[in-house]
Amino acid sequence: MAWLLWIWALVTALAVSGRRALSYAFYRCKNRQHSLLMPMAVAGPLLFRIGYNLYAHTRLGYLLYKRQVKKARQRYPQGHSIPQPVEFNGLKILPIPVLSDNYSYLVIDTDSNSAVVVDPSDPLAVQRVIQEEKVTLEAILCTHKHWDHSGGNTALRRWYGSCRVYGSSFDNIPELTDPLTDKEAVVIGRLNFKALFTPGHTLGHMVYVLDGKPFEGPSSLFSGDLLFLSGCGRIFEGTPETMLASLDIAADLAEDTLLWPGHEYALECLMFASLLEAENPILKQKLQWVNQQRLEKRSTCPSTIGEEKQYNPFLRTHCKEIQEAMDLQRQREEDWDNFRARVLKEVRLRKDVYKANL
Repeated sequence: MAWLLWIWALVTALAVSGRRALSYAFYRCKNRQHSLLMPMAVAGPLLFRIGYNLYAHTRLGYLLYKRQVKKARQRYPQGHSIPQPVEFNGLKILPIPVLSDNYSYLVIDTDSNSAVVVDPSDPLAVQRVIQEEKVTLEAILCTHKHWDHSGGNTALRRWYGSCRVYGSSFDNIPELTDPLTDKEAVVIGRLNFKALFTPGHTLGHMVYVLDGKPFEGPSSLFSGDLLFLSGCGRIFEGTPETMLASLDIAADLAEDTLLWPGHEYALECLMFASLLEAENPILKQKLQWVNQQRLEKRSTCPSTIGEEKQYNPFLRTHCKEIQEAMDLQRQREEDWDNFRARVLKEVRLRKDVYKANL
């Protein structure tokens, strides 16, 4: 029974956005007055892996996701944030706040009223926006298999029978109809997406870049759990080296590319970043703006790739300031990217245990 409680606590922690899983497990067990479990901390990494596998690969994860959806609908009937749609000439991008901090995105070609949804966590929330916009759902783009990004696929496919589901064949994405490879295009009317293979968070994680040229605007990156405003996803199914390569793919996009992340983590991520670069003026300015946005419950997306490169520590492993904050130095004859991966690993480890006072 004790082991089951530990596994349940770990899986629940992963369902709650996957953050601070071990500390959350300790908290749950402590509140259940199972202090005898505390010595099991030595088995933490193993138990964490067991919990993650249960969440990601079994029906238990789906049941926890369903519970998450139910609670979020009750707590945030209008969504956790006030979204800020962006429109260009013939294009509309609508963030849909779902669960406690996720974002789905409805991308509309306004000339044809064709629409694509990215990572439909809550199918009812997505359906409501589709009906309000009076558009036809043509496709689902799924960044990865985790239920908080793919949980709405089955219902939406049932309601919109001709809708296709795109994603990586390396992830077990529900209702996948069109497996994609790296740099493969998905074209829906004038909506031209390029899928980029970005493993690290999961084995088959993909991001999608929408070409902005047909709409006389910038491109858009729908980054799932690869990249957040001033943050990046946990490395669940990869190594720091694979995650670094994936982050470099995002960093190499045009500076004006709009970043549409999978979660509203901006305030906590910027507060963490400010611990590493306290004197970064651009970071200070962004943190002040985000703090005001969140006080008003407003969404903080999008940012841009250019902005992120100025304050996101996970895109700044090449910077002396971040290396010094991690107390790391490049060893003689050490490969540059290997050193950067060491820096990334240390930043990620520190972020994993960081808890902001929000």
